[in-house]
Amino acid sequence: MDFTFSEEQQAAAEAARGVFADVAPDAVPSPALTTGAVADEFDRALWARLADADLLSLLAAPEYGGAGLDAVALCLVLRESAKVLARVPLLENSAAMAAVQAYGGPESRGELLERAGRGEVVLTVAASGRTGHDPAELAVTARQEEGEDADWILDGVQTAVPWAHDADFVVVPAHTATGRTVLALVPRVHDGVALGEQFSTSGERLGELRLDSVRIAARDVIDVEGAWEWLRDLLTTGTCALALGLGERVLRMSSEYTSEREQFGFPIATFQAVAVQAADRYIDLRAMEVTLWQAAWRIASGARGALPVAGDVAVAKIWASEGVRRVVQTAQHLHGGFGADVDYPLHRYHAWAKHLELSLGPAAAHEEALGDLLAAHPLG
Repeated sequence: MDFTFSEEQQAAAEAARGVFADVAPDAVPSPALTTGAVADEFDRALWARLADADLLSLLAAPEYGGAGLDAVALCLVLRESAKVLARVPLLENSAAMAAVQAYGGPESRGELLERAGRGEVVLTVAASGRTGHDPAELAVTARQEEGEDADWILDGVQTAVPWAHDADFVVVPAHTATGRTVLALVPRVHDGVALGEQFSTSGERLGELRLDSVRIAARDVIDVEGAWEWLRDLLTTGTCALALGLGERVLRMSSEYTSEREQFGFPIATFQAVAVQAADRYIDLRAMEVTLWQAAWRIASGARGALPVAGDVAVAKIWASEGVRRVVQTAQHLHGGFGADVDYPLHRYHAWAKHLELSLGPAAAHEEALGDLLAAHPLG
């Protein structure tokens, strides 16, 4: 079996490294130095460079101006973005585009995909539900008026929507009276739509999206079975890729620091206690990596397995949510007081890691979901 990445996937990662080479983590706004939001909007200059490098249209088909690549390529690019704390909605925009392309109607695809791939339109996804703990699709109700092409009416609240104040459209999962889940493309500026301001641990602005009898045209509602589950799995796997990239950069920072910092005339990296802790975190990262690529490959290929795709995604989430926390905590310990110095970027990585950990949710919940899947699909 060949586990190497394709030439196209490697080219996407190389292009991403070229774009992100100019991003200085030291210059990323620090939540420790700012009250409220660290910035009014995301990094528009970086967004334009990503568009020029065709990295915003990575998953779009060639007929929409894209490269036609897959979830594995997207995760490779996301991993590079997290290493420099890139302040852009690359995951949400790409995942929303992919869902529209895979499940949306021809009008939605024609109007959104090319413009989003050029960076002219920004998409995001409401995936946290009303409280951040309940399923996102249960936080909003959707009912269609009489007629096949009639408008849909949305009511409800979605919390912690990333980049909501900068996005042009929010993809909102909602449930119908019959228990179906639909995806609605909701304009940020629209009758009945209100945004409350929230903040992540990284200091970025989030939005509490309130929908009060919001009327959405039928062409802007995706009513296809499995569309939300597919989008949710892609978002989650992409978040695991961000956690992996951030963890890899933090472990490298720890390696560089402990190799230079001396005590008793020796670099502290030569001390057994330091080496063992670093080795444990390296094992965490390798486990995060292998489970990430398994989940991304299942999404990209559609291959059948002993468990549904949700099982591989749950395993990736277990390792990513726990692993990224352990990596940054060990880094803070090995750096000592220097790790909390606001002139040094480690505290920024810690804040971003906490946001990713909270976004993924507790490992215990994913273990329970995995247990339910195993019970429903016995491996023996």
